[in-house]
Amino acid sequence: MALADISRIEIEKAIEECDRLGRDAFLKSYGFRRARRYLLLHEGRHYDSKAIVGAAHGFLPGEGPLAPSAKGFSGGAEHAARFLERLGFSVVAEDTDGAAEETDVGEEEPEESGLTHDELLLRITHLKVNRSAGRPALYKPIVLLWAMGRALRDEARLLPWPETEEALKALLLRHATRGERLRPDYPIASLHREGIWELGDCPHPVPTAHGDARVKRWFATHEPLGGLVEPAHDLFRHSAVTRLAVIDELLGTFFEDLDPAPLLADVGLDDDVESHGPATPPGRATEQWLLTAAEYERGCRLVEERESRNQGRRHTRTTRTPIRSRAARFLVLNRCQGRCENPGCTGQPADVTDRDHPILEVDHVVDLALGGRDHPSQMVALCPNCHAVKTRGRTREALRELLIEVALERHAAGGDGGAAATGSSL
Repeated sequence: MALADISRIEIEKAIEECDRLGRDAFLKSYGFRRARRYLLLHEGRHYDSKAIVGAAHGFLPGEGPLAPSAKGFSGGAEHAARFLERLGFSVVAEDTDGAAEETDVGEEEPEESGLTHDELLLRITHLKVNRSAGRPALYKPIVLLWAMGRALRDEARLLPWPETEEALKALLLRHATRGERLRPDYPIASLHREGIWELGDCPHPVPTAHGDARVKRWFATHEPLGGLVEPAHDLFRHSAVTRLAVIDELLGTFFEDLDPAPLLADVGLDDDVESHGPATPPGRATEQWLLTAAEYERGCRLVEERESRNQGRRHTRTTRTPIRSRAARFLVLNRCQGRCENPGCTGQPADVTDRDHPILEVDHVVDLALGGRDHPSQMVALCPNCHAVKTRGRTREALRELLIEVALERHAAGGDGGAAATGSSL
């Protein structure tokens, strides 16, 4: 982080961008919230001081914007607000009535609180991506998927640099197929600047992920403890919806023409992605089906945001198949409470999978190729018998119409009431 390099030119570029996008869209694009106290006053208009400084950093040559949680970066009296005053800008403080008044900043603004699901996914979708021959390099997704697997297994969040380097070199050697070198220091330095990776108590600033010997030498000299920032680690540990939504985003962005299955298996996320039931870590099977209505709604919102970004996109590995959401599938399997969602089901198999989950299949009631949505409102969980009837049975058209109604009704009921929503005997 190099605030001292920011001049009025970069600040004014950030202000112009805020004016062009509008305040809320500008804040969302950089992952900031509205300022709690200090506002930049420029040409009669107010701007969020910390967000403006964070965005301005991205206009420096070779730099990216500062994330809200970047170490040592606050919006308070001794940082963003004071920095703006030193550049000759006016900073005002909002009083309790929301009015702004001129002030000599002297009170520290509270730091940003933990990441929400939406803010975390926003940072993932706005990762700075290096490209090789037009394709995104695999450094960052390998690092993030490795860290997510560790979080899921409840392993230590922070590791000494030699252990991190050894583990990531092995993964890069096995799974980096686009000319990436065995240099974990590059993605770690970049993720740190994006507010996703913590590097503990280092006496000198972390260098930018540019150059060569300088970055490598910094990590070899300081050997910092490092890992996901705590809010991200906790979200990946406790929220399967968030975990799967981020996996969807990483795989869709970086692995469009690759098979990610070997990497997912290597980092311990293959069960999380491919399971035929709710993803629960070892020893936590009792948490099956405990998806609340609020979590269901949040998960659907993440699915909808990705659906909007991927409108019309197709996989190009061997056939042009629609991109499908693992998070949407997970939501349906939780919503059904382990029961076939066909009200006329005459009995699903009594057997279970190797993970003690019911044998259920998630079906798109309206096929994606025919314009259906990859969204829980148009998806149902069916036992193999009902799935076969819906696919090739003589009564499949009538069943399809019924299942569309069921999907909408179960979706409206959300995570708390899905199993009883149709009033069936299931």
